[in-house]
Amino acid sequence: MSDHPVSPAAFREGLSRLAGAVTVITTDGPAGPAGFTASAVCSVTDSPPTVLVCMNRSSHAHRFFTGNGVLCVNVLSAAQQEVSALFARREATMEQRFAQVPWCAGATGSPQLEGALVQLDGRITAIHEVGTHSVFIVELDQVRQPEAPAPAGLAYFNRGYHALGAAPVAA
Repeated sequence: MSDHPVSPAAFREGLSRLAGAVTVITTDGPAGPAGFTASAVCSVTDSPPTVLVCMNRSSHAHRFFTGNGVLCVNVLSAAQQEVSALFARREATMEQRFAQVPWCAGATGSPQLEGALVQLDGRITAIHEVGTHSVFIVELDQVRQPEAPAPAGLAYFNRGYHALGAAPVAA
């Protein structure tokens, strides 16, 4: 029994109501290619440009990320919901995941998903262990995004996918 006043179930239910961008996090290097779907990604600072990515340490892919020391945050468009589902499926091998979608190599060698809203490619500069997860601190070497206008984004909210349109243009 936990000493915490909030149960894991109550925490998960509450956080299901916190909308998050849907991303596929990828890596490649000496440990090999890997990827997983995540919504636990956020900015840290713009000087130096840094983001954080949370990953369960029990994940089969964890060793690839720590072994390679690099990753790319691929922010998915609304049209890429199937890519999110593919990279979330535990029974899909890494080879099967990467074979089904088009990729190019980013600045760090991590795979960048073609058609993503933006690719944030960088080096893992610190890893903090918190509970069941590792928090990767990632200093960016490259931010790659397609020319405007950006397609609709993909968010995860209340245990479901939702398309996010572009913000209205100010008059």
